[in-house]
Amino acid sequence: MEELQGGREGQIYRLKDIVYRPTQEWTPAVHKLLRYLKTQAFHAAPTVFGVNQEGYEMLSYIKGEVYNYPLVGPVATQQALSSAGYLLRQYHDATVSWVQSPQNADLCWMLPSREPQEVICHGDYAPYNVVLDGESVIGIIDFDTAHPAPRVWDVAYAVYCWAPFKTHPHDALGDLVEQSVRAKLFCDAYGLAKEDRLQLIDTMIERLNALVSFMVSEAEKGNISFAQNICDGHHLAYLEDARYIERNRDEITSIICSL
Repeated sequence: MEELQGGREGQIYRLKDIVYRPTQEWTPAVHKLLRYLKTQAFHAAPTVFGVNQEGYEMLSYIKGEVYNYPLVGPVATQQALSSAGYLLRQYHDATVSWVQSPQNADLCWMLPSREPQEVICHGDYAPYNVVLDGESVIGIIDFDTAHPAPRVWDVAYAVYCWAPFKTHPHDALGDLVEQSVRAKLFCDAYGLAKEDRLQLIDTMIERLNALVSFMVSEAEKGNISFAQNICDGHHLAYLEDARYIERNRDEITSIICSL
């Protein structure tokens, strides 16, 4: 088996065209979601093959390239950015009727649901969770953080990751104007309404604060991965990014709302 790189070192493997990942409490909900997406002719997400005797979920491998920070090469292009925004919109649209179904109201998700429950958010729609063919985003992976919430909740975090509005030198790309233009391109490709763009900064900051609170809570519960993240200061980077976004809210909002 080939070990795949990602957030869970030594736990995700690929054998031919099947990916093996450890199951979690929320795996049944994610599998139900992925199966539903196929009925909606949305084929940019993995196919579920079930769970093996060792307790690993089996998913189809989406062929293409996966990138991480720093964003260089094909993933940093405007084509990648726009195709990412467009694909997120397609995914959200495919989940609308599903999230409105009463039979899906009591599913267990990793992250808490938020009102209004408009779509099933991916929850971590970052460059490292999509698959590219050349400069085009053609697949979405790792739905562990999926949960019901407003569209803008998902878009806000995606824009933060793709602009990216990050202050760490390793993760940063361009200056504030370039980042804001990239944010606008993502919003344009998604087709984000103006009223949502006007609240995007507030939502982005709220989303980052919620992420930090979740990390701290999980670390306090004894989750080793999150405890290590806290020890490494990852939460401090998110808080600094939130302050950076807050300081520049007017300029960012002006650009993403421009014609």
